[in-house]
Amino acid sequence: MRLPDLEAWAIFAKVAEHGSFAKAAEDVQLSRPTVSKAISRLEDALGLSLFSRTSRQLSLTGMGRQLLSHARQVIAEAEAAEAEARETMLTPTGLVRLAAPMTFGVHHLSPLLPGFFTRCPDVDVDIDFSDSLVDLVADGFDVAIRIATLADSSLRARRLCGVRLLLVASPQWISTTAPLTTPQDLDRHKGFVYTGTSTPGLIRMTHHNGDSHTIAQTARFRSNNAEAFLPSLEAGFGYGLFPEFMIWKALRDGRLQRILPDWHMPSIGICLVTPPNALRPRRVQALMDYLSETLPSAPWVDHEPDAP
Repeated sequence: MRLPDLEAWAIFAKVAEHGSFAKAAEDVQLSRPTVSKAISRLEDALGLSLFSRTSRQLSLTGMGRQLLSHARQVIAEAEAAEAEARETMLTPTGLVRLAAPMTFGVHHLSPLLPGFFTRCPDVDVDIDFSDSLVDLVADGFDVAIRIATLADSSLRARRLCGVRLLLVASPQWISTTAPLTTPQDLDRHKGFVYTGTSTPGLIRMTHHNGDSHTIAQTARFRSNNAEAFLPSLEAGFGYGLFPEFMIWKALRDGRLQRILPDWHMPSIGICLVTPPNALRPRRVQALMDYLSETLPSAPWVDHEPDAP
């Protein structure tokens, strides 16, 4: 049985990362001919081309893009195995690539990083702030923060805490609106609709007596970034459903108020998600452990999931 050419797979990932044989060779400290031969060797073994080559440009073929995630996983597994083989008390070092939602990442993750850098001064962090759902393996991320119900069972997830979803509006809007006693009372009002879900504008609610209802919002303002709603929300132009971490200060200061407080939505989870490989470099584990310690103590954390 012929063993996989793991060196060639790793070199393939580096060439794809740099878009250049010369830069990849410099990165892995091999000669350019050695790198070129490794790619040719891998292409011959697979019976296909991984790169399209011209005199000016090197780009992945369709099959090359498809296989890149496997090559990256080869490198990740090897790095994790080497880290595991070293003494567990060694100081974490190196780069951690992290993906995080935009608003949550900027306002709640970034303030925690000084403490992490103090604890792990030899670890660097590269964060991609985006509300798009990234492919951890294909895009080369070590870990991602996800705020949702997770559907991809191939990923490994650690739930850090829960967050309540609250229906809120400004005191001005509430004072000029007919009394709201049931969810049906919202049918005649426009709201703020976050489009980054599978069912934008649908709010499934449960009363403490067991009754349930689904609101189909009419949009005053639709967006894929809920933070964009906040100025108009506080100015009294509608109502909306928001995670508590986004509005807790406005609730505390009275700029916003809850509506229909006897109705509630299931809490959502804040999770750390990693690729399915079993081993992690110590630097990644160190960041995950730090976030597991610090995030659950935030003032907006729901310590009683699904409570009204």
